[in-house]
Amino acid sequence: MEPAGVLPQAAWRLDADPRIAANEVRIRVERLNLDAASFRQLSEKHGGDGEKVRAEVLEIISTRGKMQNPVTGSGGMLIGTVEEAGKRSPLGLRPGDRVATLVSLTLTPLTILDGLARWDGRSEQVPCDGYAILFARSIAAVLPGDLHPELSLAVLDVCGAPALTARVVAEQVARRRREDDGRPVTVAVIGGAGKSGSLSLAAARRAGAGRTVGVVPVAGERDALEAAGLADVVALADARDPVGLSTAVTTALGAPADVTVVCVDVPGCEHGAVLATEDGGTVIFFSMATSFAAAALGAEGLAADVTMLVGNGYVPGHAELALDLLRGEPGVRRLFEARLAAD
Repeated sequence: MEPAGVLPQAAWRLDADPRIAANEVRIRVERLNLDAASFRQLSEKHGGDGEKVRAEVLEIISTRGKMQNPVTGSGGMLIGTVEEAGKRSPLGLRPGDRVATLVSLTLTPLTILDGLARWDGRSEQVPCDGYAILFARSIAAVLPGDLHPELSLAVLDVCGAPALTARVVAEQVARRRREDDGRPVTVAVIGGAGKSGSLSLAAARRAGAGRTVGVVPVAGERDALEAAGLADVVALADARDPVGLSTAVTTALGAPADVTVVCVDVPGCEHGAVLATEDGGTVIFFSMATSFAAAALGAEGLAADVTMLVGNGYVPGHAELALDLLRGEPGVRRLFEARLAAD
């Protein structure tokens, strides 16, 4: 609706009318999952006051017709039940299907009907009643019957990260085999105890990484990640301290990492990630707190010959891969369940 002519993610305001076009789908929403960077920014802005966080989220949705944090630019995703599917919708969804959307709330027309009355504003997961509209080029996954919906939502919210990590690591492993290079591919995951971080560590190992390090900022996360057994080494470092982060990764691996995956939800981690990566290596930025100008200019200023990738949240098969990792890696599941219990 505003401004005219732009695609939905770039729009300031969307039309959240519940009437659908022939190629659209209407979802009755039961839970939102705010992305980590957005929730952190809102919580810090309001000093942890849940009532004020809830009020601002409601204001954003009612004003913009979608959930898009005006500071971070990010949103999240949702779960709900298909109410109506247009006859020309290519998504293959039917009324009654319980689904998770795999596209951002920043481009999803959304209306909240219950004032978020069941949410205390203190967790990323937001129980609610409302409706959302999916376009023809949206993505949604039918929720698996063997997992609790809240657990599925938490996994699917970050499923692009392990899929892209697996692809990049597998490509590096294959290249070294072609070149008859016997060195193992090393992977550093910054924020390794979080949702996307733990899945990325598991994905890297499955894809053939020879040695992995998970970097976390506090002792509690270090202990949890060590107990999960997802990384060969767990290092303690502040990702906003470039020299400290680089030293931690290099000490743990014996050299900078071939692949560095950034999964933290705070700004200022770009230069450390570049510095922690071997020349010729790859940095994957999978955080909405990333400043891509800072990353590009920082790499230039450091004379770092690294490939930098923006994790865009979509890789074919990403939902299935993430759910398979959750089912097959007890350490991943323990971390996710502990996080949900804490929330």
